[in-house]
Amino acid sequence: MSVTSIESRKAPRRIGTWALQGLVAAVFFAAGGAKLAGVPFMVQLFNQIGIGQWFRIVTGVVEIIGAVALLTPGLASIGGLWLGGTMVGAVATHLILHSSPLPAVILGTLNAVIVYLRRDELLALAARIRN
Repeated sequence: MSVTSIESRKAPRRIGTWALQGLVAAVFFAAGGAKLAGVPFMVQLFNQIGIGQWFRIVTGVVEIIGAVALLTPGLASIGGLWLGGTMVGAVATHLILHSSPLPAVILGTLNAVIVYLRRDELLALAARIRN
């Protein structure tokens, strides 16, 4: 089998991975933007959490940074980990507030898929850090 045929078989996976990253990044840009803009629903949600509105701002910044990382070559796996960890916290928060954690579960799962698809990138980054 030639190198060309191997590379051409990887193209659909690569395109699909970028499409997924773009979709997930768009969702996090929207959610982070809503938090930073002070959309009433977000203000109310963070009032229920009880930590303060500063946490809404921090969460919005975390989501925007993660979305940018998802769209940056070489950082997509880190962005997936970053946002996946954020969604673990979101699921816990929704369970404590007795609201549906389903959106956070779905987004966390999609981030896990991105990390899996970008695992080679993550391993290469870890090797560079070790050396």
